Amino acid sequence: MEKIWLNSYSPGVPHEIAVDDLGSIGDTFEESVRLYGERTAFVSGAAGVGITYRQLDALSRNVAAYLQSVLKLAPGSRVALMLPNLLQFPVCLLGALRAGCVVVNVNPLYTARELEHQLADSGAEAIFILENMAHVLEKAIARTAVRHVVVTGVGDLLGFPKRQLAHFVVRRVKKMVPPYSLPGAVSFDAMLARGAAARFEPVKVAPDDLAFLQYTGGTTGVSKGAMLTHRNLLANARQGAVWSDPFVAPEVEYVLVTAIPLYHIFALGAAVGHLGRGGVNVLVSDPRNTGAFVKVLAKYRFVALPAVNTLFNSLVHHPDFPRVDFSRLKFAIGGGAAVQRAVAERWQQITGVPLCEGYGLTECSPTVTVNPLDIAGYTGSIGLPVPSTDISIRDEDGRELPVDTPGELCVRGPQVMKGYWNRPDETARVMTPDGYLRTGDVAAIDAKGFVRIVDRKKDLILVSGFNVYPNEVEQVVAMHPHVLEAAAVGVPDDASGEAVKLYVVKKDPALTAGALIAHCRESLTAYKVPRLVEFIDELPKSNVGKVLRRELRERR
Repeated sequence: MEKIWLNSYSPGVPHEIAVDDLGSIGDTFEESVRLYGERTAFVSGAAGVGITYRQLDALSRNVAAYLQSVLKLAPGSRVALMLPNLLQFPVCLLGALRAGCVVVNVNPLYTARELEHQLADSGAEAIFILENMAHVLEKAIARTAVRHVVVTGVGDLLGFPKRQLAHFVVRRVKKMVPPYSLPGAVSFDAMLARGAAARFEPVKVAPDDLAFLQYTGGTTGVSKGAMLTHRNLLANARQGAVWSDPFVAPEVEYVLVTAIPLYHIFALGAAVGHLGRGGVNVLVSDPRNTGAFVKVLAKYRFVALPAVNTLFNSLVHHPDFPRVDFSRLKFAIGGGAAVQRAVAERWQQITGVPLCEGYGLTECSPTVTVNPLDIAGYTGSIGLPVPSTDISIRDEDGRELPVDTPGELCVRGPQVMKGYWNRPDETARVMTPDGYLRTGDVAAIDAKGFVRIVDRKKDLILVSGFNVYPNEVEQVVAMHPHVLEAAAVGVPDDASGEAVKLYVVKKDPALTAGALIAHCRESLTAYKVPRLVEFIDELPKSNVGKVLRRELRERR
């Protein structure tokens, strides 16, 4: 379709980016080491301990040497990372990539069944894992190709004296390490020592070589690995950089706070992009402890905070949050799920900075659209396609739809994956003949090029033949002053096929179902009004904070 969105770009943002000069993620990092060697690269937010770009260079070189010379892993071998937001994550990540390996990021909270599927499907031969999760690997490893295990403790790389380290671990790691048996497993310290003594031969990695098998449910079905190349990630990083460069003075230390798990594509993409800026990435391992998270934010004068709606919501409701120093905050980016108006407005009221909603998915490395960073306030849209990105709104037969008409959002650009690992049938199902990725999201684009997500196709509720989109219902419910969180799902109904059911977390214990339904009737047409309301203590969420509607549908 015509790129009507280009006229809405902020001044200074180019329409296209160059991609032919992109190398590998390792090349980008090594250039940052040359330019910013003594600057701090990553900080453990809870511990207050950081590593410089030069230290990260040496440590990741040792990891690369260990994989290459000690384990004899060839370029292209898959290496799994099952780590939370600790300093070990970027060390192992860059080490694997510099050795020419393909990184397989694993959710540290996976069950043995989920872990087995991902390791077996990817063909991972080695894994770096936090000791707290090693007992899960013990149950799964026999049915995978994993032959090499490196186990790390939460305190590794923190550099504390033994007594102080023990105090930190007792305070911060509430869950004790369950017993496990993994014969041949190597400690993180031993791995670094053996790598330091080994030879590392730099590997020539091409831009179109695989960097990640990033697992996702995709638009439907079982978890599958999106094949993301070095060019995919670096192109998306450049798209993000040119989007934000006009708003950040070069002399300002670029402090990014990463509270989203690094294994998730949202945080992973931001981290890869940040490596080229020479800034500080502050890692938060437990953002659900809102009080501790606020203390981290108060300690660092941060420039950027990418997060999900539920995380922003928890912050704006914490009594200490308004006392944080927001003087350097330039942008907060909401992704992973819809940003709600009530949350965005309260965020801006407290911080003075708009909450910019964006949109992406694993298959797009991840960013597709984002609001201009100079917006005045909440727009209700996911913004504009980033430079060098084409979008098309299409019907079920693949025909392009006009402005303001909902249809499936399709995307084409340098950030779009090569396909799904070992699943050519799934790849063919989501890729159109003209090279667009079918996202499975229902969206519409307006005359100025702003895109609005209507909902996930699979979350659509059909009431008497009428489409009801949960996002719309949830936005209305969130405006009620006594609601903390809410989620809408469809439930079977004899008369209408499906009915809307609300799951609500109260802010005020006095809130009633009747009051909520009356509130909805003021803003929603009759068939969209929830028929049922259930109050619960907490909405089920993924580790990144995304509300799991599927679990709510299953519990009815």
